[in-house]
Amino acid sequence: MSQRDDTTTLATLRDAVRAFNEARDWGQYHNPRNLAMALSVEANELLALYLWASDEGPQPPVATRAPMVAEEAADVLICLLNLCDKQGIDLAAAVEAKLVKNAQRYPVETSRGRLEKSGELGK
Repeated sequence: MSQRDDTTTLATLRDAVRAFNEARDWGQYHNPRNLAMALSVEANELLALYLWASDEGPQPPVATRAPMVAEEAADVLICLLNLCDKQGIDLAAAVEAKLVKNAQRYPVETSRGRLEKSGELGK
């Protein structure tokens, strides 16, 4: 199976992850709390690859870590897909709804190029 961002749907990835888990009987461990914790752990493993990088230097700071970035990013997405599957969340619809909400909170005319949170923009 060869999957690429421009041709693979979230549903295809979710189904592949679900099949992987079912083959191993891992669903018994996949309650929302554990999946949320696993998501945090995997995100922190990704973050750790960049630890001690300077703003001007290479990122990640150690060349041998670079191939691990894709693996850790995949682990984050796998955990997120597992969580959404278990919670019945349509991730694409949730992203679309969040973008609409964020567009209202961060209008282009007041937020373009700014780092402030929405409540700080008018101050």
